Amino acid sequence: MAQAFLSNRVVTPHGTQPAALLVEAGRIRAICRASELPADTILHDCGNDAILPGLVDTHVHINQPGRTEWEGFRTATRAAAAGGFTTLVDMPLNCLPETTTVAALEAKREAARGECFVDWAPWGGVVADNQQHLLPLARAGVLGYKCFLIYPGCDGFTMVDQRQLEAALPHIAESGLPLLVHAELAGPIDRATQSLQSQSADWRKYATYLASRPDEAELDAIHLMIRLCRQYRFRLHIVHLSTALALQELQSARAEGLPITVETCPHYLHFAAEQIPDGATLLKCAPPIRSRENQQALWQGLRNGIIDMIVTDHSPCPPPMKCQDTGRFDLAWGGIASLPVALSIIYTECTHRGFTLNHLARWMSSAPAALASLSHRAGSLSEGREANFTIFDTVAEFTVTADKLHYRCPISAYMGETLRGVVKATYLRGEPVYREGVIAATPIGHEIKL
Repeated sequence: MAQAFLSNRVVTPHGTQPAALLVEAGRIRAICRASELPADTILHDCGNDAILPGLVDTHVHINQPGRTEWEGFRTATRAAAAGGFTTLVDMPLNCLPETTTVAALEAKREAARGECFVDWAPWGGVVADNQQHLLPLARAGVLGYKCFLIYPGCDGFTMVDQRQLEAALPHIAESGLPLLVHAELAGPIDRATQSLQSQSADWRKYATYLASRPDEAELDAIHLMIRLCRQYRFRLHIVHLSTALALQELQSARAEGLPITVETCPHYLHFAAEQIPDGATLLKCAPPIRSRENQQALWQGLRNGIIDMIVTDHSPCPPPMKCQDTGRFDLAWGGIASLPVALSIIYTECTHRGFTLNHLARWMSSAPAALASLSHRAGSLSEGREANFTIFDTVAEFTVTADKLHYRCPISAYMGETLRGVVKATYLRGEPVYREGVIAATPIGHEIKL
């Protein structure tokens, strides 16, 4: 039986319009006027609630297998469904084994089987010594690769130096898949940290942590990656851009025709260094949250199209690892979890800046889908596509509390904040996986394969 979802605001690639989303056999049969619906259609009138394409998050740390006590497929995809996401792409580190070989990829697939409330896909990893595994990983179904130019915080996923990276790049270029780069170089960070230690700096102060990861570390790394992109002609993606000082060079490189895309994250667009209290280790991430002036420049980068997308970098951990008892930023795990609240965070900020639902859908759905080569499957509401969408009340507000988080360890940098915009329901292939605060009983998500 066909069903139709009526709304005054259906967000399509052609703009936001009053329409009916006609869904049959898990797909969008038509986007049409209500008067054009078949007579026997089951109607769901959403009124003025917006119907958005299911969100796509290409930067998520699910951590299973091996560290399911941090986060797992079941809990991460529950949180995603509650946040309006219908597709996640999982990072290759913090799990055990790390996704740097086909065997490790198969272990991840086995862990995910039957556990997912939304769809998922894997990134592969580029580490110091796995160049011979990169093309096999591509053939086995990873959507791209992730690497670190600095120690990533876990010993098993090694950083790559320039020599190792250049050994990998011909394989990456041959695959045609993107390379996602954590763009910080160790030199500026090591020098800054040594200087702070010589001054006996107080690591409870956010200013100390911020000074330990200067803009220069990002700028030098991005400069290096642009040069290598020019030389090897691979698809380069800069993850979690935090410094706006890189925007001009990135814009120039793209004007040159280099295949570069850029993401930033909700925490860089919502928080500013000036408002972070000392000891507030829930707000530690790397690269760090920078100044309010920098934040405004990141928003301008989105407006100008230099930054393509907003993704969460959902990186949870067990509460003791955030060192809230000591408040020491040097010892705390760096990561901010935001899957269930990211849409509301960004919508709240958009309301202050004149951005529309179409901006939001591009940044959080169609652009991430394009990065992962999933545009034929996800990222927009179009006839013939799978019926993956979210119903979003843009008027309602809510306060972030533990019961709204849904991921494994319900701590949050956003706890207690009042946000505008509430996800009322999330649909995967026409079936509700989240509705009115309740997660579906049965997980129906699966791995997306190209």
